[in-house]
Amino acid sequence: MSSIRITALGGLDENGKNLYCLEIDGKIIIVNAGLKLPEDNQYGVRYIVPDFGYLEANRDRILGVILTHAHDDMMNGLPQLLVRINLPVYGPEMCRRVLKHILKPVDWDKLNYHVVDRNGEFTIGKFNVTTFALTHATPDAIGIAIETENGQIVVAEQFVIDFDMHDKSFDSDIGTIAEIGKKGVLALLMESSYAGNEFFTAPKHRVYNMIKPFFEEASGRIIVSVYNQNYFRIKEIINLAREYKRSLFFYDDRLRGRLKDMDELGYYSLPRSIEVTREKFSNDIEDIVILITETGGRIFDIMNRIATGEDETIELRESDTVIIASPVVSGTEKRASAMENELYKDGVTVHKLDPKQVLSLHPSSEDMKMMLYLLKPKYFVPVMGEYRNFVQAANLALQVGFTPDRVIILDNGQVATIENGSLVSCSEMIEVGENAIGSHDDKSITSFVLKDRETLSTDGVIIIGVAVDYNTKEVIGGPDIQSRGVIYVKDSEYVLRNIGTMVVDLIKQKVAEGTYENLAARAELREQVARYVLRETGKRPMILPAIIEINLK
Repeated sequence: MSSIRITALGGLDENGKNLYCLEIDGKIIIVNAGLKLPEDNQYGVRYIVPDFGYLEANRDRILGVILTHAHDDMMNGLPQLLVRINLPVYGPEMCRRVLKHILKPVDWDKLNYHVVDRNGEFTIGKFNVTTFALTHATPDAIGIAIETENGQIVVAEQFVIDFDMHDKSFDSDIGTIAEIGKKGVLALLMESSYAGNEFFTAPKHRVYNMIKPFFEEASGRIIVSVYNQNYFRIKEIINLAREYKRSLFFYDDRLRGRLKDMDELGYYSLPRSIEVTREKFSNDIEDIVILITETGGRIFDIMNRIATGEDETIELRESDTVIIASPVVSGTEKRASAMENELYKDGVTVHKLDPKQVLSLHPSSEDMKMMLYLLKPKYFVPVMGEYRNFVQAANLALQVGFTPDRVIILDNGQVATIENGSLVSCSEMIEVGENAIGSHDDKSITSFVLKDRETLSTDGVIIIGVAVDYNTKEVIGGPDIQSRGVIYVKDSEYVLRNIGTMVVDLIKQKVAEGTYENLAARAELREQVARYVLRETGKRPMILPAIIEINLK
């Protein structure tokens, strides 16, 4: 009797932290372990990873982790997982190179990494796994097919079908995909974030011809912003710099490190003949392309810093041409708009790519239909997208002949159970969550800390200090009231005076009643002051009272 359970600890109905658990006959294979970037109001959070509690509780059943490509939403949560559970990792060489950059040296030394070919086979436990090359924004991307008694489980996430691809580091192996389909596929997990887009993604993932006229027209420097994990687009920009005989400066040293890895793997040749190093860079160099790279909304923050003259490296001039080749994505609209506004104030020439005309390397509707046609899975599980994308993906499947009972839409933690090749249940739920990782260390941040940080940023803090005699409980110092981010003190001094009176009155009252206790007095003081400040100012600041007891004898 074959038993298969498919679930996700992250990546469903959200953007990032993709982690899928494939449980086959009691053994667990983890596919990817990514992170997601924080929202603007998650202060001090560097990134977010799935809660690994389920995996820790079932560590003895885990065979290992398979990585499909070197993007942070797929693999940069792995260091947090490996700290908790030491697991073997299987994936392309490019993923191993990236891990070397993001793992601490002590963790790198312990890493048990098995490099797999883009088109090949390997075993994990007793299970045979076939890999097949996929075209994505990063080189060395793969899909996987895991053999089971009832057919293969295929994971093909981020990809495009591009029949005009002549680059071995980015090409797809359509032949192997078709052969996998002929052997029989039980379930396909496929990305759905572009399911609402008509036609194929190609050729809209290419920007070379769109940007070329801007290079033709530019008389001064050219500054280009690109998402740092879209290596396909980065190569297009570098090739344009070569074609127009311009020097090239990498603003982000991390990007150069990744390109060096690609160079060593034979995937790309570093443009050493045109590159200007950081030591030799000068704002006086005219015939130059300055490549600005970062993730998500952070790239707009960097460009905004450059536009406002706050950047330490780049100084804008009116003769500059700025090309925004990082189209706005959901959640970055305000930051992108602020950046664009500042750029126009500088008088530079601004070109931006239309997100309706330029697509990232994710499967649109026809790409998805092609994969469904080639693999012919019994069950289709949409992943990577919001719920609306899953519904759009389900409708695509219905268009190509699927019946509704063959499309499995899951939420994080929801388990699809397949017994002897047939779906029997989607009702089981396992506990899932997420861990917020801080900016200056790799420690988790609790929701309480995040709430406090949000309160500090929006409503401020009031700090109350008072000294009392240890024996008599008489007030002997203060109270001292400090307000930060709550009120303009010159206009609202009465608020602080009244808070001071409340402090003294409360302590006297408790002493007179014989009920004074330091901790309880502080708690009641916090509540009284909070109610008063809300009534007077409409704000809910953090209240931090301190009653210091001094023994004068």
